[in-house]
Amino acid sequence: MKYLLILCASISCIYSASAQKTPDTELLKLKLNESGSRYFQITFLNQVWVRGNENNPGTLVEGVAENQSFDIGLRRTRMQMMGQITDRAFIYFQFGQNNFNAQYNSASNRKIAPFFHDALGEYRLSSANQLKIGGGLSIISGLSRFSQPSIGTITTLDVPVFAQTTVDQTDQFSRKLSIYARGQVGHFDYRLILSDPFPIMSNGQTPPALATVANFAQKGHSLQQQGYLIYQFFDHENHTTPYMTGSYLGSKKIVNIAVGGIYQANAMWAKGIQGDTTYQDMKHFAIESFVDMPINAAKHTAISAYLGYFNTNYGQNYLRYNGIMNPANGTNLTAANSITGQGPTYGNAYPMFGTGHVVYTQIGYLNASRFMPYAAATIAKYDRLGNSTTSTYNLGLNYYLQGNKAKLSLDLQNRPSYEVKQGEIVSGNRLNSLTLQFQLFI
Repeated sequence: MKYLLILCASISCIYSASAQKTPDTELLKLKLNESGSRYFQITFLNQVWVRGNENNPGTLVEGVAENQSFDIGLRRTRMQMMGQITDRAFIYFQFGQNNFNAQYNSASNRKIAPFFHDALGEYRLSSANQLKIGGGLSIISGLSRFSQPSIGTITTLDVPVFAQTTVDQTDQFSRKLSIYARGQVGHFDYRLILSDPFPIMSNGQTPPALATVANFAQKGHSLQQQGYLIYQFFDHENHTTPYMTGSYLGSKKIVNIAVGGIYQANAMWAKGIQGDTTYQDMKHFAIESFVDMPINAAKHTAISAYLGYFNTNYGQNYLRYNGIMNPANGTNLTAANSITGQGPTYGNAYPMFGTGHVVYTQIGYLNASRFMPYAAATIAKYDRLGNSTTSTYNLGLNYYLQGNKAKLSLDLQNRPSYEVKQGEIVSGNRLNSLTLQFQLFI
């Protein structure tokens, strides 16, 4: 009944908003020369979530067992500051916070909220965009476009976070201290990155003890190497910042294929058969295709679609639960009947990261009335779950009041749950979350 009331209220909000007109918003942009080729610009983004969630078995909210929860939160609140300060020099900062709800706790968090997400400088060596070199704190990454997403333009309610493979483990909300080269040559778009990861001990959580399953190593330090290569059949993607657009809403004709990878030697450790410590490399690989193009320019209809395969290798039987802006903060399950390892298993969490194989796909259709229904699916087979395939599905609807500047989204997520019975991991009931988002992006 609770979900039905939320759904009715959400639909009412969307249709009420559709009758209103939103005036054009001028960019907060200062010209540094007469032509405007040199500039400094500020943007702001806020994503408010109103959500009902069916909680995982054993979930506690402030010490009380709750089968369902309702929360209001700020999924992302950000400010960007960027500028082309000379003909070839570019500077970029991003400041803000994420996942701010009633359960947010900054006391044990590496990121004293708000915090700098990005702080980088970049210099273009070539006459056009063939080669740029840069460095600093940045999300620039190998592997996938969703490893470095432009969150103000995403098609679905949220990005597939599993593609941000080390998020909040050895990075700062997917950002690392890096040096890089990137550019566009002909139909190719490339990026090569060398990153200096943070130690797992500084992520604000107590790292798991050395075990027979792999976890991030608490001794030693090695650099991380990343690469990403896109072939662009038609229009070229935007190249101002390292972030990759979710949807151009029909303003470009994009058809791409891409490959990417991440490698870090001795990033993981585990207890060997003889009780000794063994170190294992972290190796990830992905191949993907992205289509985002107009269908009927006169009617402003468009399609956006994505399909990607990911081979993720964190070492033997690695598995990590994650719940986006988790509405709960505890569990009454014992270690004997819950999956132990990385990440909390309560609230809306599910096995998001692991050693194994993942297929992710999404599709959205923008109609002439500015509505975009979409669907997404994540199908994963992680070694630690044995022969079980874990799948998560999303169905949603965006309404663009003014493109991505002002947007309403309604999303229904269906996810798996797992329990441990007699020492074996078994599938539990499938659970749902219903979320209404209001996004403003200036």
